[in-house]
Amino acid sequence: MQRRTRVSSVAAGLIALGLACTACSTGGVADQAKGSAPPPPAATQAAYTPYVSATTAADTDSAGSPDTYNLAFVTSDASSCTPFWGGSAAVGSDVVAARAEALTETGADIRVSFGGAAGTEAALACDSAEELADAYAEVLDAVGATKADFDIEGDALTDTASVTRRNEALALLQEKRDLDVTYTLPVMPEGLEDTGLAVLQDAVDQDVDVSGVDIMAMNYSTSHSGDMGDYAEQAAAAAHDQLVDALGLSQDEAWKALHITVMIGVNDVEGETFTLDDAESLRAFATRQGVGALSLWAAFRDQECASDEDTTGASDTCSGVDQEAGAFAEALSG
Repeated sequence: MQRRTRVSSVAAGLIALGLACTACSTGGVADQAKGSAPPPPAATQAAYTPYVSATTAADTDSAGSPDTYNLAFVTSDASSCTPFWGGSAAVGSDVVAARAEALTETGADIRVSFGGAAGTEAALACDSAEELADAYAEVLDAVGATKADFDIEGDALTDTASVTRRNEALALLQEKRDLDVTYTLPVMPEGLEDTGLAVLQDAVDQDVDVSGVDIMAMNYSTSHSGDMGDYAEQAAAAAHDQLVDALGLSQDEAWKALHITVMIGVNDVEGETFTLDDAESLRAFATRQGVGALSLWAAFRDQECASDEDTTGASDTCSGVDQEAGAFAEALSG
């Protein structure tokens, strides 16, 4: 969709360079004709984009020096199109505005995250694409954001009317403003599920410019008892191939458009624990492949639990593993 490579310009430059070096004693076209391979492309670091609370600051928010903060989450009342931060704070909340200002003062950007696992995503509550576009715009303008992510899970994945309504609203917004749109979707080690691919196909049908797709590399099933780091890499490789087809991207473009979010430490599914070693391995994988961004759920969980806290299940406030505060952020940000 976007980020198309201007192959003709690149090719012309290489031809010119080759002609200029025909008289060179080493390293020229003649040597390449003998079979010497060109140098590999330089490794690129994925952006680090953690999820943070829209209403409450955490000491670990700035760990890893984030490039972008995912400000989570915006949902709607089930019976109206009125959006709320965290399901309760008004769009014009002074607390949220102060949070957004403090986060951007670090030099990072913010991306508003709509949806999530709890609450009602606004597309399910609004009656029309125009009404929905206005609701999204109100939230974005309240914090001065030009980036929006749509975390689509549960009923929102299978409600086809809301899927189209959302994409129609996003197309309307992109006609009026510079809006960077990403989707966050569930994934299995085998890749995105059909419902997630249908969301992306509808986005293409409605002419939405989707800059990235964030896979939730977490919470697979009790039948997946292997290494969480390996699963994340498998899911990323499978999703990459799907993005080539779904969004019409080149191989390199699809890696750049791929974002990966992990649930650090103990996950919601019994037996799944994403470790610090997994984080370091995933960072190395992302660098090799040219993945666009790495994220974690969530900055406020990036710390060790208190000694008296039950760590057999996932906690909302800590990772459930032995760690220094901010260690996952440091590992994922490199």
